[in-house]
Amino acid sequence: MANYLVTGVAGFIGQRVCELLIADGHSVHGVDNLNDAYDVRVKHWRLNQLINNNLFQFQQLDISHYEMLKNWVAEINTPIDAIINLAARAGVRQSVENPWVYVDTNVVGNLNLLEIARKLGIKKFILASTSSLYGENPPLPTPESAESDHPLQPYAASKKGAEALCHSYHYLYGIDTTIFRYFTVYGPAGRPDMVMFRLAKWIAEGQPVLVTGDGNQARGFTYIDDIARGTILGLKHLNFELINLGGHEVITINELVRIMEEKIGKKANIEYVDQHKADVMQNCANVDKAKNLLGWVPEVNLDLGISNLVKWYFAERDWVSQVATP
Repeated sequence: MANYLVTGVAGFIGQRVCELLIADGHSVHGVDNLNDAYDVRVKHWRLNQLINNNLFQFQQLDISHYEMLKNWVAEINTPIDAIINLAARAGVRQSVENPWVYVDTNVVGNLNLLEIARKLGIKKFILASTSSLYGENPPLPTPESAESDHPLQPYAASKKGAEALCHSYHYLYGIDTTIFRYFTVYGPAGRPDMVMFRLAKWIAEGQPVLVTGDGNQARGFTYIDDIARGTILGLKHLNFELINLGGHEVITINELVRIMEEKIGKKANIEYVDQHKADVMQNCANVDKAKNLLGWVPEVNLDLGISNLVKWYFAERDWVSQVATP
């Protein structure tokens, strides 16, 4: 069985990737700084799903601190088969307010991991990137070949920098690299700043449901398990590839509110607010490359995925209902 170094293990995608790797008998050395970008109770809940498994070892650490990261990796006495970098300062809007922390984590942190891969001869590297790179008016569904050189926010710009560093390390040192541009991901224990979590909480608790613009903006959603499976499939030898993952089921926010009302059994108290300049009107992924290179096909549809999310919310409602939805 393999031995993986995974970053961002208390994150939404990171935790589920670790669970699937461990279920297959692999060892995971996980790192996360448990920052307060959103309520850390969500991160601790995810981490608690992993922490007691003897195939999982955890270190609280910031990947932007190179010496600390290098020293921790040096203490791992088993050769590392791959680095899966799922650590990121995420959030389109928040990056406008504090771009520096996005550069620290998403660019410097990724560079630190690439340097460790180079020095230790780790041959496989996976980077989590973003569909936000495709900017304001991409072709729909969006292929990987679409223009991505004009990011609209510091978050996307930082991910473009991370992608470029990955390519340079692949070119110079032969590191086999898979970069995933994730589209909108949802499911149980998702990020509280994202629409699915927000809608579930707001409707369940009778709070105002804030819908930006007219609610006709659309997003392509993909369930967390499908995203985690696709990420793991990217461990195969690919040389250097950029691959879209997610965003296959497109729905407007207004339609999403109606489905949430049905699943929760409660009407939404909708308030329409101005759309943020950093938001795009629609995203939808062309995932032909993921299908052709990885054999990846999403298996969980929106009806089942939203049901699972709502079920999780009510199972954890005592504390989840107290989580802020920024």
